[in-house]
Amino acid sequence: MFPLYDENPTRTTPYFTYGLIGMNILVFLHEVSLSNEQLEQFFQLYAVVPRELTTDLSGEWITLITSQFLHGGWWHLISNMIFLWVFGNNIEDRLGHFKYLIFYLACGALAAACQWFIGIDSAIPSLGASGAISGVLGAYIIRFPHARITTLIFLGFFVTTISVPALVMIGIFFVQNVISGLASLQAAANMSVESGGVAYWAHIGGFVFGMILAPLFGLFRDD
Repeated sequence: MFPLYDENPTRTTPYFTYGLIGMNILVFLHEVSLSNEQLEQFFQLYAVVPRELTTDLSGEWITLITSQFLHGGWWHLISNMIFLWVFGNNIEDRLGHFKYLIFYLACGALAAACQWFIGIDSAIPSLGASGAISGVLGAYIIRFPHARITTLIFLGFFVTTISVPALVMIGIFFVQNVISGLASLQAAANMSVESGGVAYWAHIGGFVFGMILAPLFGLFRDD
């Protein structure tokens, strides 16, 4: 399932959601202009490299923020930005523009810290907006669990759209990440080697912190 748009109206224009999407796109366009060697150096500078964060927290903490605007490929970027487009508007609407930005960045930083904790000696850069967006999803599922999400589904060669409750769609996202995260831990334990891949624990951490932080930022305030 892939979200297309939510059916819950907003009262304000989500300027910061649009701004975050624009910034992510601009940074990615810069990435694709770099040579492979330059891109590797760029990631080393601005992505979270757990081993470096472990040894130099005071000098590397800023990567918990900068890594949120980096992506490893077109599909990584596009899928993240669609999720942010679909779910970010209502959370920005409820929190207010500036608190939403702080909430978004905080969820992303805490999500990256979760991934760091799982592999503190890893030399593999961790990057992407997925952790912050997972925080948005965590906020959305507790504030709008019954909102309907128009979703694209693929049934073999047949493609159609259906409307599903947010609770179902985001719940599937979370369960898949928990299963994959546990599997990745088991695989690492069995192989005793370092491997790259999807930062499942950043997704899980971002989601949980989103559920915790959003009410503190005023998610349920009455207007």
